[in-house]
Amino acid sequence: MTPLDSERDPHAVVEHDVERVTPTELNAWRRGFTPQAEIWNGRLAMLGLSVGLSVLLVARLASH
Repeated sequence: MTPLDSERDPHAVVEHDVERVTPTELNAWRRGFTPQAEIWNGRLAMLGLSVGLSVLLVARLASH
């Protein structure tokens, strides 16, 4: 182990390994196994979870 390795931050992002993506490209509606599809899948899953929990909460409050 060199002195540089011991001083290097293990959580630092190496700039040459990161591909920059514009917000328009990141939010594009892409089908298949793409990063954009995974982002939309997560967003829609959280929306469904929020709506489902809200419906359960309203139904529980309305039954009392």
